[in-house]
Amino acid sequence: MDSKEIQELLKLINRLELAEFKYKQGDLQFSVRTKYYLTSRSGTDGTPSYVHLPAPPHVTSAPASSHPAPPARTAAETEADASVSAPTVAAKDNLIEIRSPIVGTFYRSASPDKPVYVKPGDTIEVGAVVCIVEAMKLFNEIESEVAGKVVKIMVEDASPVEYDQLLFLIDPNG
Repeated sequence: MDSKEIQELLKLINRLELAEFKYKQGDLQFSVRTKYYLTSRSGTDGTPSYVHLPAPPHVTSAPASSHPAPPARTAAETEADASVSAPTVAAKDNLIEIRSPIVGTFYRSASPDKPVYVKPGDTIEVGAVVCIVEAMKLFNEIESEVAGKVVKIMVEDASPVEYDQLLFLIDPNG
């Protein structure tokens, strides 16, 4: 599924006013909860819903680019997380890449008056929210699948991002 297909799917979900949508095809699986989910659950107060998305699997069928191939995985790693591959390891300095799982707008904080989730030099744990990618009024919290030190943030705040675009470089030894 490419970024255009995902965008079309999100438009359809919004147009149909679905509360929740789950998708699974091969190794790709995701779920979306919309503002209608809040309404169907508890009567919403108009606040946006958040979808927790792990870092995306590395797409080997993507157009040719300078991104390194994903690292080889052990049987234990594959068994531990069959639905999402390990984050891509950058060849230079053994840094781990966190990439955007969706097309949208990148935000470093929950709102302009809130502090940023992470900044270079911060140490993060597995499951820590590192940013938000907003797509079609859904604010998707992107969680780290690795622990380490944030080395570099590759995207400016409030910038558009593509699927599988590099967002962060993490030093797992930091």
